[in-house]
Amino acid sequence: MRRAIYPGSFDPVTNGHLDIIERSCRLFDEVVVALLVNPHKTSLFSLDERIELLREVTQTMPGVRVETFSGLLAHYARAQTATAVVRGIRAVADYEYELNMANMNRRLAPEIETVFLMSSGAYSYVSSRLVKEVYQLGGDINGLVPSIVEAQMKEKLRK
Repeated sequence: MRRAIYPGSFDPVTNGHLDIIERSCRLFDEVVVALLVNPHKTSLFSLDERIELLREVTQTMPGVRVETFSGLLAHYARAQTATAVVRGIRAVADYEYELNMANMNRRLAPEIETVFLMSSGAYSYVSSRLVKEVYQLGGDINGLVPSIVEAQMKEKLRK
């Protein structure tokens, strides 16, 4: 079985993330969407809320599993018997950062490949951070996140 790990914070999950997950499903038998547990990072959505949202928006994608992990990605990927780690690349700045991470992961777990997928043009500028910022300032995020995520953001920010 070809299993890939797609790690991230997914706060919130965007349509760009979903595009990478869908395309990964065509390459791998199973895609584990792995939320990094980072107690030092302040998130809009709790870990449980992000898990629930991700499960909801990926429920029709065959071979997708949503989990959490902490610690080193290379160790988690090895424990999952993954053959690859999938990373989305939006721009040159992403590439430089991701290349360093891929090289470190290769050093820690040389049997696991890192696969870079270029973002679709429609999402090449979309990041969770930018979506949150635009929404909090009253901007329109329709089409950038799944409708359920937008509704949850509206509810969360209303409180």
